[in-house]
Formats: sequence, C-alpha cells, structure tokens
Amino acid sequence: MILVRKPRAPPFIAALALLLVAGCAVGPDFKRPAAPEVSDYTAAPLSSTVTTANVSGGEAQRFARGSDLAGDWWTLFHSQPLNDLIQQSLTNNPDLKAAQAALSVARENVLAQRGAYYPSVSAGFSASRQQQAGTISPTPSSNASLYNLFTPQVSVAYVPDVFGLNRRTVESLQAQEQAVRFQMIATYTTLTANVVVTAVQLGSVQTQIDATHELIDINSKMVQILRYQFDKGYVSRLDVAAQESQLAQVAATLPPLLKQAAQLRDLLAVLAGQFPNQASHEKFVLASLQLPQELPVSLPSALVAQRPDVLQAEANMHAASARIGVAIANRLPNIQLTADAGSTALAMSQLFTSGTGFWGLGAAATAPLFEGGTLLHQERAAKAAYVQAAEQYRSTVLTAFQNVADTLTALAQDAEGLKAAAAAADAAKVTLDLSQRQLRSGYASSLALLSAEQTYQQALINLVQAQASRFADTAALFQALGGGWWNRADLATDQHEK
Repeated sequence: MILVRKPRAPPFIAALALLLVAGCAVGPDFKRPAAPEVSDYTAAPLSSTVTTANVSGGEAQRFARGSDLAGDWWTLFHSQPLNDLIQQSLTNNPDLKAAQAALSVARENVLAQRGAYYPSVSAGFSASRQQQAGTISPTPSSNASLYNLFTPQVSVAYVPDVFGLNRRTVESLQAQEQAVRFQMIATYTTLTANVVVTAVQLGSVQTQIDATHELIDINSKMVQILRYQFDKGYVSRLDVAAQESQLAQVAATLPPLLKQAAQLRDLLAVLAGQFPNQASHEKFVLASLQLPQELPVSLPSALVAQRPDVLQAEANMHAASARIGVAIANRLPNIQLTADAGSTALAMSQLFTSGTGFWGLGAAATAPLFEGGTLLHQERAAKAAYVQAAEQYRSTVLTAFQNVADTLTALAQDAEGLKAAAAAADAAKVTLDLSQRQLRSGYASSLALLSAEQTYQQALINLVQAQASRFADTAALFQALGGGWWNRADLATDQHEK
C-alpha cells in the first residue's frame, strides 16, 4: 500500500491565518456620552410671553416644549424678500462652499485610508542588455557573455490588520470626517441666522434713520422759533443755546445710524456672496414681518443630539479615542506578506514559455524593541488628547445649554420691554394729540407742540428697537436649538449611509 501524504500549509502560514482570524482592534471602543440629566434650561420654566396689543411683533409667543424645528424656520416670518436673500446666501456664500469642500477632502481621506484593507498589487517590466566579463561564468545557460534580459513581474504585498492599526486609523478619519460635516452644518445654521438678524437690524436702523430725520426737523423748527423769540426779547440767549445744543446732539446721532445701515447692507451682500457695491437697496420693513407665535423648544436630552457644535465636539472625542488605538497598535508587531511571480527570458518571444517562470512567497514580522520612549509617550499623549476632547465636549454642551437659556430669558424680557416701549409711545402720542388741540385752542405754544413731537419720535425709536429685539432673538433661539438641519434632506443624509 502506498500512502499519499496530504500537503499541509507551512507552520508560519498557519500561524498567520490564526492571527488574522483572532485579530482585534486594540484600544478603547468609543461610546457616545450620555445626555445630561437635566429637565429644563432655565431655573423657572417658561411657558409664554406677554402680549402687546396693536403693535407689530407684539403677539404672545408660546414655548412648545418637545416640538421639532422646521428645516426652513425663517419662512415663519412670512417675508419673501428674506426668503430670497437666504436662498441666495445658501447658494453663493463662499464660507459655506469652503466648508462643503472641506467635507469632500475629509471624505476622500477616509476612502484613501480604506485602501489599506486590501492587498497592493503592482506590475513591472524590465529590459536590459548586459556584457559579462569573460573571466567569470556567464549568466545564461548558453554561455553567451553578451545578452538581453527581459523580466515582466507582478508583485503582491499585504499587511494583515492583526491588531487593528488600519481599522483604528480609518475609524479616526471617519470621526474627523463627521467633525468636518458638523462644522459645515454649523456654518449653515450660523449663515441663516446671521442673514435673518442682519436683515432685522437693517430694518430697525432704517426706521430709526427716518425718525431721526423727523427729530432733526423738529429741533430745527424749535431753534428757529426760539431765535425769533430771542430777537423779540421773549426768551434769553440761554434758552436758544440750550435748544441749539439739543439740535446738535440729535444731528450727531444720524451719521452713526447711516454708517450702521451701510455696514449692515454690505454685510448682507457679503453673506449672499456679492461685493458691497452689488448690495440690494431694498428696504426690510419690520412691520412686514410676522412674529412666530409657536416656538419649538427641544428637550434637553435632544439638544445634544442636534446641535452641530456639540456633535462636532463628540466626533472629535471619537477621533481622539481611535487615535489611542493607533498609538497602542504602533507598539505591537507588524506583519507583512509578499508574493511575486513573473518570467525572465533572453528574448521577448521566449517570455512565459516553459522554464522561464519564477515565483516567490514571503512573510516578515517586525516589532519595535527600543524607540527611546517615543512610542510610549505618543500613547500617553493620545490618552491625554482624549481627556482634552472630553472636557471640550462638556464645555460645548454647557455653552449650548447657556445659549438656549439666555435666549429664552431674552425672549421673555423682550416681550416685557416691547410692552413698556409701546406704553411709552402711546403716552407720548396722547401728549402730542393734546398739545395739538391746545395749540389750536390757543392754550399752548408751538414750542410745547414741538417738544411733544420730539418725545413721540424718540418713543417710536425705542419702540422699533424693542420690536427688532423680539425678531432677532427669535432667530437666535432657532440657531441655539440647532437650526432644524436634520429636517433638510441635503444636510441630514450621512454620506456613510449612501
């Protein structure tokens, strides 16, 4: 009986196969931080704001706890010029385009690193003509000392990810991609909020400019009257000087308002991706805006899952965690498998014929023995970087809760401020009406009427400032809660899910 021995793999190949099967990724597995155990944003829960009747922007706002945010929340102001401006900004803003390009860079880096999962294959071809010295044995079997040599060859190299070095590296890059993604989303939410707030401020300043022009006209008339009375000896020079001083003070408030309006208009142009000289001169009238009366307020547990800056900080934590695994794996043995095959012949026509082929298999393992403490300290640095990222995450969460709490309080106080400003404007209007009646009846002077008009115009300025605060802080609340980006298909889709 003839016994036939079955071929079996060499011991080192069997050992490598065992390592590949049992391979694991060293280092900690990242776990998302738990949501803060808090039930509300403010010490005293807020339900709604006060109402100011017969005033634009004076509607009561109700805080709807647990409601979701619309992806296009700015449409709640019902302003088509504002909607068009935001759409133009989302299309042309260079900062947003740069953030989108940065995301493409991060995504391609992930895909590039994933190539380490697979063997690398290369092909080569060499051709040479050689003259051997006659005193030594010639290389070809034909004993020729002058010959051509042609060698096509294919080489394969593979580094088994035994300890997870490649997996942790890809994991870190994927987390960095997520950080860049949420940074891009934060740029988007900041852009939309900035456009709304800037447009509101521009509308407020434009109204203040109109009221200031009225005040200058009123004070100019008062100066003319007092100068006439001074010439007739009815008033002293002190009275004239005091009114001239008042006129100068009012006139001095106009240039800063004009400057602010120009700067706000330039800012809107830049946000929309235009040059300042291309800025639209369309007026944003606050009275044309509608104040959203139902304000969604996300639950505290949901805030950390939707604010882009919090999610970016979490992704940075994840990347730092994966880099710990990379640092640990760098201290462990590294294994490389190689293989090559090809043909060598003295003539092109002889390639790949019998007797010209060659092949080879190889395996190598290297392990760091002494690096002067470099790898050890790199691992310690990676662990310290994770602690740093964790504390930065906590700081970001605290700031996010502060932003929401501050904005909720601001909205409540804005409503109170608007109510007080409206009451002051109503009182000034009553005073003005009475002064006009008394002037017609001969019981009041023109100076008294002009003084009442001045008080009324100043009250209107205070009123429009209070109105602008309500609109601006409403936009700030949507931004503080995350901006509703998760309800926009172009932002909510994770590229890893495609």
